[in-house]
Amino acid sequence: MAKDDITAFLGAGTVYNGQLNFIGSVRIDGQFTGEITSDGTLILGKDAKVEGTISVCHLVLSGNLHGDVTVTGKSILHRTANFAGNLTTRSLIVEEGALLQGTLCMDPAMTSTSKASALDKSMENALQSAEIQ
Repeated sequence: MAKDDITAFLGAGTVYNGQLNFIGSVRIDGQFTGEITSDGTLILGKDAKVEGTISVCHLVLSGNLHGDVTVTGKSILHRTANFAGNLTTRSLIVEEGALLQGTLCMDPAMTSTSKASALDKSMENALQSAEIQ
């Protein structure tokens, strides 16, 4: 399995409540309420509705996210993103049209794990190939 492969997918129409821990990349297009923790990449598609506490290495947001979010690597908010809550991240890219309501703390001193550094390259490759729909 390549490093940029999605290891799990919660499709549109999926409703999940609870705790999610994962390795690699996970894409959510459905509804999720709870806690998400990973050294990997969380991808939220444009139809995603996620609420909770999130701690990941990378975040790619195209849908709706409400909660307390810590990202030790890069956060990307696409034009369809709607974020409400507290975001702490090392680096941030926001496309025109994205909504960001709440508090933002950018901390370039945040350290990522060695796994996160390897995922930086795969995340860049994935983002160059196509925008998250």
